[in-house]
Amino acid sequence: MADRSFIDRLAEVWRSTAEVCAELTDEEWELPTDCPGWSVKDQVAHLIGTESMLLGLPSPPPVPPGLPHVRNPIGEMNEAWVAPLRDQPGPVVLAHFRDVTDRRLAELAELDDAALEAETPSPIGVVPYARFMDVRVMDCWVHEQDIRRAVGRHGHLDGAAAEAAIRRLTSSFPLIVGKRVAPPDGTTVVLDITGPRRLALAVAVEGGRATPVDAPDTPTAAAMMELETFVRLVTGRCTGAEALGAGGVTLVGDVGIARSLVENLSTMP
Repeated sequence: MADRSFIDRLAEVWRSTAEVCAELTDEEWELPTDCPGWSVKDQVAHLIGTESMLLGLPSPPPVPPGLPHVRNPIGEMNEAWVAPLRDQPGPVVLAHFRDVTDRRLAELAELDDAALEAETPSPIGVVPYARFMDVRVMDCWVHEQDIRRAVGRHGHLDGAAAEAAIRRLTSSFPLIVGKRVAPPDGTTVVLDITGPRRLALAVAVEGGRATPVDAPDTPTAAAMMELETFVRLVTGRCTGAEALGAGGVTLVGDVGIARSLVENLSTMP
């Protein structure tokens, strides 16, 4: 039987997003976020757009070319959904968000195992639809965090949706160390993330490959940061230099390797 737990996680993150947005003033809806060119309202509009597309609703017309924050065809598609809602009041956009996500939850609840196991194009390639929806949990949670940082209402850093998102965001750590940082054989590298629950990611490098291990007491190199800093780095919301310059990261051991790790954490274009 196909795993349906993603439905509860989507409901959780959409509910949390709606709750934080229900508190916003008109000015807060217009605040800029870490996504270039997007306000808090645009973030919600983007979530509406993706779920509307998954509902099979017709796509809006494309936006004019040349927008500086639109860099590729995926960005053009996203902006086409965002632009029509840009002049709408925040509460109207929020009502639209609630309607679309309610419809999506109802639709997902009706899917049978064959539909959940069907191979489907997704941001991580062609995968079963249920796995694609697990990616949606991560993506929606990341955008919720964009909103929360912009309006200074930090939260929803634990719970089932957050844990699923963090699990996916940390899954590329061995690849980042082995391929991007590429330290010499015999190196052990640790990423120590603090937050509601401490998470220590550790790998040992042998034969040019980084393999997960238990965190050693004295690794060759380590970087320590809070969860929110990690999320900004891994999602490309800030650069390693910016995080280091803000004092949000502590480097231990071989500083060159640790710095390279911080500078190479981004997994999103």
